[in-house]
Amino acid sequence: MVSLSLVQPMDQKNGSNPRELEQLLARIAAGEQEALAQLYSRTRGAVYALALSYLKNPHDAQDTAQDTYVQVWENAEKYRPQGSPMAWLLTIARNLARLRLRQAGRQESLEHQEWEAIPAGEEGVSPEDRHLLQEALAALGEQERQIILLHSTAGLRHREIAALLELPLPTVLSKYHRALKKLKKQMEGDDAR
Repeated sequence: MVSLSLVQPMDQKNGSNPRELEQLLARIAAGEQEALAQLYSRTRGAVYALALSYLKNPHDAQDTAQDTYVQVWENAEKYRPQGSPMAWLLTIARNLARLRLRQAGRQESLEHQEWEAIPAGEEGVSPEDRHLLQEALAALGEQERQIILLHSTAGLRHREIAALLELPLPTVLSKYHRALKKLKKQMEGDDAR
């Protein structure tokens, strides 16, 4: 059975850390395409998940994720290593997603099967465990799901999530802990609703 270890922050699971991402951004600013490819492979799941949580459409989310990396390529020299590089990247994705929503004049809800479009980023996770995790995530409210995904896939701290989602820190903490309880109940087979 899948465990809650799958929702641990990204940097705890795969060794990616802010210093490595800052180095990649510096190399991108110097014009290294390989650095952009490395940044993409390390962060694409988090960028896509954030875009999907806003846009509710896998195709639009993929387009927004691609646009995010174009923006990173064009603006990497503007990044200042005083904050989190992941927060900077996700702020670009969030702003592009919001722009796309404003242009389309819509907000939709994400169907359960569309969450299946989130790319598998966890090695060693069976398809059954991944399906169970997706079902558990689908049982969460939209903001709860965003907070869990930003913490687990992007490795953002709660303070960074609060700034990114423009929510008070206590609200983020409360929703995070409530979501973890729901996930635990869901994964244990209890009704979390």
